[in-house]
Amino acid sequence: MTAEAWCSLPGSAIRTAAARPPQTHSRLFTSTPTASDRGKQSLLPVIILFAKAPVPGRVKTRLSPAVDLVSAAELHRAFVLDMIESLLPLSETAELELSTDVSTPAWPEASVTRSLQTGGDLGARLYHALSRALALGHPRALVLGSDAPTLPPYAVGELLAAGADVALGPTEDGGYYGIACQRVHPEMFAGVRWSTPHTLADTAQGIRRCGLSVAFGTPWFDVDEPSDLERLRQLPALPRHTAAWFESRGARISRAACRPCPTPLPGRRPTPGRGGSQS
Repeated sequence: MTAEAWCSLPGSAIRTAAARPPQTHSRLFTSTPTASDRGKQSLLPVIILFAKAPVPGRVKTRLSPAVDLVSAAELHRAFVLDMIESLLPLSETAELELSTDVSTPAWPEASVTRSLQTGGDLGARLYHALSRALALGHPRALVLGSDAPTLPPYAVGELLAAGADVALGPTEDGGYYGIACQRVHPEMFAGVRWSTPHTLADTAQGIRRCGLSVAFGTPWFDVDEPSDLERLRQLPALPRHTAAWFESRGARISRAACRPCPTPLPGRRPTPGRGGSQS
């Protein structure tokens, strides 16, 4: 079944985002727009949520065999909805965007800007999204992954407020849940070993190699393996869509109400002892 066919099934249809044309960049990009971009300049940072289309066999496959492929796709759909809802309180201080790997009619509930990811590997797609946002005049661009549905709003705010060129939100498995930039370089992701315990360290090394400073936000955990899912299930409260997924499978879960973000989030900075180091 194709991505479009699966996502067109009842309960999963949504608007399709128009693809944005790819751009190539050969120089360091900052938040300062060119003369042709000044008319489009935005005073707000942008938060871009990266997500795959929720197609069985293409998302959350590392949860198998504990979770079948259809249920894994439904869980991914729930994660994305919960992350969007957690970001909505930021909509007055940051623009929100959902960027998918392919055109998909999923997540009709999400009233956010849509885009398509462009590029080959994850590094190319991250660079394109970040450099494009900065070229449009956003003072800071943050890309979040969609595997951390319990990520607290203050952690997002720390990345947006970091004074470094780049801020990374570490995950416990050696990766990162988010990357915020006010400057980027085409080679910053060169040589990164993706989906390994070395991903965070490789990325930080590449950033420094390009002459950019890097800071680290609050560490968090994402859900990739069955053990992560069990850890998630045992939390005292969960975001509502994730809780509903567990409840539909017979688990008793306490649903967490959507909590407002501390304000103003962009004013909160990483602090020592909470991963807020900078170099």
